[in-house]
Amino acid sequence: MNKNQDTKEKSCVFYISNYHFEMISLPYISKKLDENKKILILTEENLEETINMLISKTNFKEQQKNKILEINWKNDNENKIKELENEINNQKEIEIFIKGNEEYIKNTNKNIDKIINNYKNVKIIDCYNIEEIETKINNIKNNYEKIISTIGEKNI
Repeated sequence: MNKNQDTKEKSCVFYISNYHFEMISLPYISKKLDENKKILILTEENLEETINMLISKTNFKEQQKNKILEINWKNDNENKIKELENEINNQKEIEIFIKGNEEYIKNTNKNIDKIINNYKNVKIIDCYNIEEIETKINNIKNNYEKIISTIGEKNI
């Protein structure tokens, strides 16, 4: 994917642990839920335990906490792909986080591209572990329009 592709928007996140990923993502996710966007988290790891722990320590209102916890944080990608297809059929705006190693992100993007085709109401956010890609971070960052960090989403 590159930033000149016009079928969908691409952003990235760089994290050092599951908790760090969630801390970076939660304010962004909360905002997008308020905008009635569908959030999908495609992940190699089950994040359910860490998100439950983290959300219990946030100052989000109970209603917002519940919305966040309604997101499937498990590594249940088969069901999430079916959910994606359904949301596309319903013309819903979708934000997809793809979190895993570099190969997982690449393969998941290929699979998602086949499903999305020319659907334009999709934003993909690739999430990279800094420890895995540390020497390639600048090269990877150049493939995206925006980066999401603890201070929000910024143009690259």
